[in-house]
Amino acid sequence: MEDGLNTEIELKLELSPEDLDRFAASGLLGEPARTEQQRSVYFDTRGRDLYQSGFTLRIRTVGAARTQTIKATGPRASVFARPEWEQPLSADEPVVDHTTPLAAAFDLEPDDLEPHFTVEVERRTWEVHQDGTQIEVALDRGMIASGNRQTAVGEIELELKDGDPKALFTLARRIEAIVPFRLGVLSKAERGFRLIDARPIVFKAEPVVLDREMRVTKSFRTIALACLRHYRLNEDVLRERKNPEALHQVRVALRRLRSAISLYKDMLGDEESARINGELKWLAGVFGKVRDVDVLLTRDPEPELRDRLKTARAARYVEVFEALDGARGRALLLDIQQWLHCGDYLSTPPAELRDRPVADFAEAVLDRARRKLKKHGRALAKVSDEERHEARKDAKKLRYAAEFFAALFDDKRGTRRHKRFIDAMAGLQDRLGTLNDLVSGPLVLGEIGLEDHPDAETLVVHADKDKLIDHAQSALDDVIDAKRFWR
Repeated sequence: MEDGLNTEIELKLELSPEDLDRFAASGLLGEPARTEQQRSVYFDTRGRDLYQSGFTLRIRTVGAARTQTIKATGPRASVFARPEWEQPLSADEPVVDHTTPLAAAFDLEPDDLEPHFTVEVERRTWEVHQDGTQIEVALDRGMIASGNRQTAVGEIELELKDGDPKALFTLARRIEAIVPFRLGVLSKAERGFRLIDARPIVFKAEPVVLDREMRVTKSFRTIALACLRHYRLNEDVLRERKNPEALHQVRVALRRLRSAISLYKDMLGDEESARINGELKWLAGVFGKVRDVDVLLTRDPEPELRDRLKTARAARYVEVFEALDGARGRALLLDIQQWLHCGDYLSTPPAELRDRPVADFAEAVLDRARRKLKKHGRALAKVSDEERHEARKDAKKLRYAAEFFAALFDDKRGTRRHKRFIDAMAGLQDRLGTLNDLVSGPLVLGEIGLEDHPDAETLVVHADKDKLIDHAQSALDDVIDAKRFWR
C-alpha cells in the first residue's frame, strides 16, 4: 500500500441547528475537552489571486492568540512537501514574507491583501480514544459573513489522528443513529468565497488532480472522491430548488463514478466493490425517472399536457427524496467513503497492479476503452437501437476516462490533442443522445400513462432516423481518427 494512503482521514458531517442541539444533548461523547470561540478572517487580493491559484490565507483569533494559516489546494498543493503553513502573529495584519510559500508564488506586499469574509464559530472538541485509535471530534456552530451576506455553519468534523480508519466510520454511524447528517464536501473557505460570488446554482465536474508517479490505488480514490464531491454539491442544489440542470449533474456524477469503477475493474473484483456499484446504479435509476420527464418538459408541451407532466415529475421527486432520506440512501455515501479509505482493493490485488504508476495504467485503460468503442466500427446503421445505446455508453466511458487522466498528459502536444479528442467525443455524444431521445420519448410517455394523450405526438422527436445515424457514424469516425493524446 502506498505510504500515507490512509493518514489524516477526515469526515465532515453537516447537521441542522436542531440536530446539532440533539447531538450535543445526547451525551454520546461526554463533556468536551475544550470549548472556544474562534474568529477567522480570510484575506486575498482584490482580484482573489490567491484563491484562484489554489491558496487560502486566514488569521484566526482564539482569546488573545492569533494564528495565520496558509493552505495550498488543488494543483498547487502537489508542488509543496506540506500544503499547510501556520505561524503565530502579534497583530491582525497578514504576513507574506519569505517565511511563507506566497513569497515564491506571488509578488505581494501586505497592503495587497484585504479581508473578504469572516467565520465566527463556537467550537467544542472531544478526543476519542478506543482500542488504540485516536479520533478528534470538533463541533462547529456559527456563521460565515461577508458584508450583508451570511450563511450558517453547523457541522461535526471527525479526524483520525492514529489507528484503524474503520473506527472513524464506526463513530460516524453511532452519530447517525442519533441524528441524521449529510457528508460535507466544501471547506469554510470555499463556502465563504461562494457566498461572495453567489455562485451558479449548478456545479460541473472539476478537473481531477493526478500526477504521473501516483500509485493506481491512490489515483482511483482521488477520482472517486472527485465524483463524490461533484455529486454532493449538486445534491444540495437539487434539494433546495429541484433544478433540472442540477439533476443532470447529479446523474453525470454518478455515471462518472460508475465509469471509474469499470475502468479500474481489474483492481476492484471484491464483493464490496460490486455491491457499491449496484447501489450507485439503483440511485442513478431513481434520478433518471425524473430526468426522463424533464426532457419531455423541454419540448414545449401544450398547457394541459405540461400540467400532467409536472404532476408526474412531482410524484417522481417524492420517490427521489424518499430514496435519499431513507436508510438505504443515507447509508450509501458513508459506505462509499469507508470503501474508498478501507476497502479490500487497497491490499488484496497484486502489488504490481495496485502500486503501478498511474501514467502507465492510464495509457492501457484509455487504449482498452478506445478499442471497445472502435468495435462498433462503421456499422451503426446495421445494428439495433439497443446496440447503438451500448455504443453511447462506451462513448461516455471513454470520454470520462479522457477527462479523469487529462492531467497526466498536459504537455503542449498532449493538451492540444486532448482538446481535439474531447471535442470529437462531445460531438459523438450529442448525436448518439439525439438518437436515444428518438427511442426513449414514447417509452417515457407510456410509463406515465400519457401515450394516448391527444398532444403526446408533439413530445416525440420526429427526425430522419437514417440521417441521424449517418451523422452519428461520421462523429464516431472522427473520434477513432483523432490522434490519441496519451500516446
